[in-house]
Amino acid sequence: MIKKSLVPVTAFCCLFSFSGNAQVSNTQQLTGSLNPITTSVPFLLIAPDSRQGGMGECGAATAPDVNSIHWNGSKLAFADKSTAVGISYTPWLRQLVPDISLSYLSGYHRISKTSVIGASLRYFSLGNITFTDILGNTTGQFKPNEFAIDLAYSQKLSETFAAGIALRYINSNLTGGVSINGNQPTHAGQSVAVDISMYYQTKKNFELADKKTKVSVGLAFTNIGSKISYTTVKNFIPMNLRLGAGYKIEIDDYNTFGIYADANKLLVPTPPVYLKTATGSDSINPATNSKYILAGKDPNVAITKGIFQSFNDAPGGFKEEMREVNIAAGFEYWYGAPKALAVRAGYFYENKTKGGRQFFTIGLGVRYSVFGLDMAYLIPTTLRNPLQNTLRFTLTFDFDAFKGQNKDSGGGAATAAPF
Repeated sequence: MIKKSLVPVTAFCCLFSFSGNAQVSNTQQLTGSLNPITTSVPFLLIAPDSRQGGMGECGAATAPDVNSIHWNGSKLAFADKSTAVGISYTPWLRQLVPDISLSYLSGYHRISKTSVIGASLRYFSLGNITFTDILGNTTGQFKPNEFAIDLAYSQKLSETFAAGIALRYINSNLTGGVSINGNQPTHAGQSVAVDISMYYQTKKNFELADKKTKVSVGLAFTNIGSKISYTTVKNFIPMNLRLGAGYKIEIDDYNTFGIYADANKLLVPTPPVYLKTATGSDSINPATNSKYILAGKDPNVAITKGIFQSFNDAPGGFKEEMREVNIAAGFEYWYGAPKALAVRAGYFYENKTKGGRQFFTIGLGVRYSVFGLDMAYLIPTTLRNPLQNTLRFTLTFDFDAFKGQNKDSGGGAATAAPF
């Protein structure tokens, strides 16, 4: 018996269904029905930092910063600083439970003029669970958690283009080995994955209407890796395609404005529509002991096939495929010379049939000397969101500025942004 009834775990799974990762009933229709894509370890999709989090959670083509590994690791090759570290903290389901959170530690170091290495640690804590016997006596404690460790490398291939790769180890321990229904043992899920990314930005600021402007484009294939299991059943991890573009203009020496947009699509098979019996249960083929598929394709396929199949397997055809593309857009305004204060805002849209996440975000950022602080706040427009009424924080540390302070006792000057 579990005294807390796995509340943190089940609450997380239920509310993250609004993010397009929950299992739904098989009463789906061919058009206009709720049919979200199901994956394990959805914590890998949570925006880990507050800078991109304040811009509608778009980051494929935003300016490089210390959190670029999550969004598009190839951007690191264009980072202005040689070394930087960032720490982010995101309370999760704050209105339901007080002890669920996502923590993110990231950093990078330039090893040559054209190459950068980076690393990050993402830790998702799902609170505490108390185990009891049939009499209510406490028999133990367990804290379900998930984490991912990344190692990244980014290389400039020209003055305007860079490519990157990141290796990822994923560990998800949600049960602590507790058996399901008393007889099916469980274990921590483990997987390995890779990110492959590309980034382009114009060679130099070019003039437009007497203003210096810059265009950027980013593409990232993330979480491409092995399936994960907690028992004998294996499930896809959230393999994702992210494509983004950005446009930045320097209005004058003190004012800079950028606008960015991303399109995201999960590279995971879409659940098909199964044939139903007269009683409403799934119709089973006695020869294969599998369900009859009325529309769509069999989602139980290998990883490579699943990636390619994800582009043309929606039961509703092309219209449903297009509904699986999420759109994120946002802007960032910097003031100061050098830049010291940022204001951000954005919007995220997910079709209601694929999870229905639709929300505005706002954010602030400050840079002074060695340190930088970013904050983000989310405002849902439709369904409840695990991050509503919650402030997210990211603290960045610029080693270049720190070294400069040691050489110059005057110190105190604001550093260029972002890190």
